[in-house]
Amino acid sequence: MIIIRLSIDIVPLYGCFDFRECTSTEIFCINELCVYFSVVSVSSARTKNNLKRRQDMYKSFSMELAGRTLTVDVGRVAAQANGAAFMHYGDTTVLSTATASEKPRDGIDFFPLSVEYEEKLYAVGKIPGGFNKREGKASENAILTSRVIDRPMRPLFPKDYRNDVTLNNMVMSVDPECAPELTAMLGSAIAVAISDIPFDGPCATTQVGLIDGEFVINPNASQNAVSDLKLTVASTRDKVIMIEAGANEVPEAKMVEAIYKAHEVNQQVIAFIDKIVAECGKPKHEYTSCAIPEKLFAAIKEIVPPAEMEVVMFAPEKQVREERIRNLKDKLAECFADKEDWLPLIDEAVYQYEKKTVRKMILKDHKRPDGREITQIRPLAAEVDIIPRVHGSAMFTRGQTQICNVCTLAPLSEAQKLDGLDDTTSKRYMHHYNFPAYSVGETKVSRGPGRREIGHGALAERALVPVLPSEEEFPYAIRTVSETFESNGSTSMASTCASCMSLMAAGVPIKKMVAGISCGLVTGETDDDYVLLTDIQGLEDFFGDMDFKVTGTTDGITAIQMDIKIHGLTRPIVEGAIARCREARLFIMDNCMKPAIAEPRKEVGPYAPKIVQIQIDPAKIGDVVGQRGKTINAIIDETGVKIDITDDGAVSVCGTDKDMMDKAIKYIKTIVTDYEEGQVFEGKVISIKEFGAFIEFAPGKEGMVHISKISKERIEHVEDVLTLGDIVKVVCLGKDKMGRYSFSIKDYKEGTN
Repeated sequence: MIIIRLSIDIVPLYGCFDFRECTSTEIFCINELCVYFSVVSVSSARTKNNLKRRQDMYKSFSMELAGRTLTVDVGRVAAQANGAAFMHYGDTTVLSTATASEKPRDGIDFFPLSVEYEEKLYAVGKIPGGFNKREGKASENAILTSRVIDRPMRPLFPKDYRNDVTLNNMVMSVDPECAPELTAMLGSAIAVAISDIPFDGPCATTQVGLIDGEFVINPNASQNAVSDLKLTVASTRDKVIMIEAGANEVPEAKMVEAIYKAHEVNQQVIAFIDKIVAECGKPKHEYTSCAIPEKLFAAIKEIVPPAEMEVVMFAPEKQVREERIRNLKDKLAECFADKEDWLPLIDEAVYQYEKKTVRKMILKDHKRPDGREITQIRPLAAEVDIIPRVHGSAMFTRGQTQICNVCTLAPLSEAQKLDGLDDTTSKRYMHHYNFPAYSVGETKVSRGPGRREIGHGALAERALVPVLPSEEEFPYAIRTVSETFESNGSTSMASTCASCMSLMAAGVPIKKMVAGISCGLVTGETDDDYVLLTDIQGLEDFFGDMDFKVTGTTDGITAIQMDIKIHGLTRPIVEGAIARCREARLFIMDNCMKPAIAEPRKEVGPYAPKIVQIQIDPAKIGDVVGQRGKTINAIIDETGVKIDITDDGAVSVCGTDKDMMDKAIKYIKTIVTDYEEGQVFEGKVISIKEFGAFIEFAPGKEGMVHISKISKERIEHVEDVLTLGDIVKVVCLGKDKMGRYSFSIKDYKEGTN
C-alpha cells in the first residue's frame, strides 16, 4: 500500500516511469530518486518565485535629463549595502553603493569617508593591457572623479560623525552620449540619501559645456571634444556646494551664468531624488557623537581666555604660531593631569578653540592671523633659470609657499599613453606635482604621489592646457614638474604660476600668461554675514569655510576648483570670489611674473632637443619606413635622430645635432621624391658591376648609372673612375627604352640642383 501510494504521488510529476512493470525494490529505489527530483523541482520553482518576488519588490524611477533618460533602480542589486542605486543614463550603467561601519573607530579625530570610482574596461569592450590582464591601480581620471564626488558630499555628513563610510561607484557600461562620471556623482548622492547613514542632503550634480557661445547641459563625448568649457557644479536645495571647471579663457560673467544654469538643472534632479527618498528612504540610524564636552571647553577658557588665545594665534609665521600651540597644549596637560578622560581630547579641543578664535578675528574684527589686510596678497617673488642644464625652470614664492617647476621637452612619441574608458589614448602635456614632508617641516617617508598630489597636478595642468601651442605649431611632448619647497597654503596655485614661467623659459610659445590665486571665506550666522579672504594661507584654509581656486589669463578663466566645508554658497559669494580672484591674478602677473619673464623665449634652450617637422604624402609613409622598418632605422642609426611619423604624413625629426637633423630630413625628402628628368641627386656608390654602378641616394632609394654615363671619356672599367663609398652627384635622364630610370654622372653640370 505504501509503494502504490508513493507511485500515485510521483507519476503526475514525472511521466517517464512505468511503475506497473517494476518490482517492489525497484519501485522503492525509483521512488527515492523521484522524491529527490521532485524536491529539486519544487526548490527551483520556489527560487523562480523568489526571484520574481524580488523583481516585483524593487522600484524603478525615471526622469528626462538633458534629452536622455535617467533611470534609478532601488532594491534590485546590492541589497546588503546601507544604500544602493543601480544607475542607468542612456546605456551608461553605474552601480553606486554607500556603506557605513556600525560604530566609530577608536581614537579617530576626523570623519573617515572613502570614495571610490572603479573603471571596468569591459564597460567599453576592452581587455586591460599588461601581463596581468585585469584592472590595476586607479587611473588618474578615476582618482580625479573620486575627488569630485567627495567634495560636495563630505560637508553634508554630521561634523561629529566618526563612523567609516565608503561610497563605491562601479562603471559597468559606457554610452558615449552619457558621461559615466556624472552618472556616478548622481548615484553616490542617491545611494547615501536613501540609506540609513546620517546625511543632510540630497545634492545633485550637472555638467555644462559651451559650444559656439551656447550652453550645453551634460554634453556627450563629441560635444566635450569641441567645447570651450567643461564645468561641473554640485548643488543642495538652495546653494552651490562644489564647482570644478576647465575653460578656454571664458569670461567671468559667462562663467557665473554657466554655474547658475547648472544650479537650475540641479534643482530638478533634487526634486527627482526627493521622490526616490520618499518611497525608498530608510530612517537614519543613531550614532555616537564625538563632540568635545562643553565642560572641557569652559575649563580651557578659564586657563586661556579668548584675548590670550588671540595673541597665541596672531603670528606672521606659522612656525611661531605652532610653537605657541605646543606650549599651550603642554600647559593644559599639566592642568588636567588628574582628569584622565580629558587628556586624549586636548588636541581636538585646542584645534576647535583655534578655529573659533581665528573665525572670530576675521569675521568680527577683520584681522587675519598674519596681520594682512583682507584683500592683501602675501609677499611675492619669482625667478627663472634656477636649475642649470634642464630645458626650463622657474621658482615662484608667495609668503611661505614656494614652488620650483622644471620643464622637459621631448618628441611627441614620448606623450603619455592612456588606457581608460574614453577614446583618448595619449596626452601631450603632463603636469606632475610633488609634496615632500620637509615642505611643512615634517618627517615622513615618500610613498609616491597620493590622491592630493594627483589632484593638485591635474588642476595646474588644466589651467595651462588652453594656452599651449598646437602640435603643428610646437611638435613637442611637454612635462612640467612642480617641486614643493615650502608650503603654507595654495601650492596648486603657486604651481600654476611657476609652471607658466617655466614653460616660457623653456621656449614653449604659450599664447598668454596664466596665473592662479585662492580665495577663502568665513561665514557668520546668516547668509549676508561673511568675509572673503584673498590669498588664503594654510591656517585660513583649515579654519575657514572655503578654498576657491581660480586660474586664468587677462581675458578669462582657464580653471576653477572650489572646496567648501559648509552646506553651500550664495550667488553673491560666488560672484565676489570670482571677481576677487581676477583682481589678484592680474596683480600677480603684473607685479611678479612679468618682471621675471614677460614672454616665451624665441627658441628652446641649448639642452633641449630640436624638432623639425615636414609634411609628406601619406601614401609615401611606407617608403620612408621600409620593410619591417629597415629604411627608417637606417636613417636613425646613421644620424642619431628620432623620427615620428603620423598617419596624415606629418614627420617630426628630433635631435640635438643640427647637421644630423638636416641630413635625416634630406634623406626623407629624397625618399619621397619621384624621379623626374633633370633632377639632381647626390648619393654614395654602394655597388660596382661590369655594366655600371649603383648609387644610394638615401636608405632604400637607389639608382643605376651605366658605364657609358660615368665619364665623358671612354672607360673600360667602372673601377677606373669610381670606388665603393664615393659621393657623387647625378642627373636623372628619365626613362630608357625598357621603362627604367637612367642616371648620368657625366651629364651633371656644376651649379645645378
